[in-house]
Amino acid sequence: MAGPSTAERGERQQESSGPPPARGPGRRRLRLIVALAALLVLLGGGCTWVLYGSSWLRVEHVSVSGTRVLTPAEVREAAAVPVGKPMISADVDAIGARLRRKLPRIDTVAVVRSWPHGIDLKVTERTAVLLVRKGGDFVEVDDDGVRFATVGHAPDGVPLLDLSASRTGPGAASLRRFGTDRLVREAVRVAGDLPAAVAKTARTVHVRTYDDITLELAGGRTVAWGSGEQGRAKARSLTALMKASPGARHFDVSVPTAPASSGS
Repeated sequence: MAGPSTAERGERQQESSGPPPARGPGRRRLRLIVALAALLVLLGGGCTWVLYGSSWLRVEHVSVSGTRVLTPAEVREAAAVPVGKPMISADVDAIGARLRRKLPRIDTVAVVRSWPHGIDLKVTERTAVLLVRKGGDFVEVDDDGVRFATVGHAPDGVPLLDLSASRTGPGAASLRRFGTDRLVREAVRVAGDLPAAVAKTARTVHVRTYDDITLELAGGRTVAWGSGEQGRAKARSLTALMKASPGARHFDVSVPTAPASSGS
């Protein structure tokens, strides 16, 4: 009996081996993932180059706003912003800390990137509420008690602190108990609570004891303030008292619920 023909053997081999495997969705998904990964790498490299390597996003100018006593040039010099360097590499926190350290007159500063080429320095300066004499100069003190600058001339509208009365008599005991710094803080507290209209005319804050603080105003008028406690209530009482007795020369708001005035 004759064996199978060549054609028959081919058909049997094809039947035994089965159909060729189909290309499933898994392989297509893999190719898509590889393509997306390559795209992300290219985009990441491009963004990194734009931010760090190109000349498109580099610091070209530094603007300053909010200064009153300081000059923009002083602020720019102290900030030491790296002009010409990439914008993204400018350390805004370090710039702000450097400004506050080098220029104590600065209370707060916002360092802002102004894309594509600028750094903005938005400054708020401290405001003096009291002056402390230091030799022939004056130390400016803000309402937080921070001594932030020494100037040769007393600025207008800022009262001078006088502690001389605290060194004799009852004041000496208060000075020993509380110390000079505490008495200065109380004087600052009082100066910071003064009504705006009164603060403009205040000339001297006399501190005898912790709870015996007196203000000397323009025109020889005086205000017995007492301690630094209840400052807002005392400010309201003083404002009302001055309106009710515009010709008075002496005012007492040490007890704000029972203010008094005298003299004319």
